[in-house]
Amino acid sequence: MPQIKSQKKRVKTNNKAHKLIVSQKSALKTSIKKVLAAVDAKDKEAALKAYAECESKLDKAVSKGFKHKNYSSRQKARLAKAINAIEA
Repeated sequence: MPQIKSQKKRVKTNNKAHKLIVSQKSALKTSIKKVLAAVDAKDKEAALKAYAECESKLDKAVSKGFKHKNYSSRQKARLAKAINAIEA
């Protein structure tokens, strides 16, 4: 444990930031799974609705800096491809 006051505060703020990022990453993964579940159920309308939410979360993840822009682009392309393959 740190003895210096500023370092004690740093530990608290780092833990708080870590919890926030972990929860945001978890929410992002959940939204991706919702899209894939809708695709598996062959429900294009639900998949498109879930994709819109997921796309927003991916863009926010990039802007906040905890996911790389290529990760976001790859996931969006993969999900869009899966949704477009529903009717085929």
